Amino acid sequence: MALTFLLGGARSGKSALAVRLASDWEGPVIFIATAEARDDGELAARIARHRLERPGGWRTVEEPLDLIGELGRVSERAFLVVDCLTFWTANALHAGWSDEDVERAAADAAARAAARGSPSVVVSNEVGMGIVPATPLGRSYRDLLGRVNAVFAEHAERACLVVAGRIVELT
Repeated sequence: MALTFLLGGARSGKSALAVRLASDWEGPVIFIATAEARDDGELAARIARHRLERPGGWRTVEEPLDLIGELGRVSERAFLVVDCLTFWTANALHAGWSDEDVERAAADAAARAAARGSPSVVVSNEVGMGIVPATPLGRSYRDLLGRVNAVFAEHAERACLVVAGRIVELT
């Protein structure tokens, strides 16, 4: 059907918009969550809040890394939400993937999401519009996530920048 890519800053309303879009679907919804709290209590609380925002009938898959594998297991009848590429990219780097591995996996995942028979919505943060990170790792991550985002935007039928809960269509 179609891939919609939602890109925006932190707390811009991307996830809430993805939930609203999926809520209109009359069939099953699968939500792939990529955040992993590890030892971060504040992030664990955020993850718990996000879980509560999803309707109870949805199936949530918490998968920090194997996005391609999960895309292969999602029913063609299900509306798919992936939230978010920001954590997925960080998780891949944390696992020791090279930039090239991440970009290859992103291209494969984007193509699979775009080719599905039912809608897919993928969420990511735009981290390139802020200050230049002070560390080499921060700059490398920002640059890699920018490339991952560009791959998904290229495969998307609809790409949107979400700012303050409002949508700006990207053409």
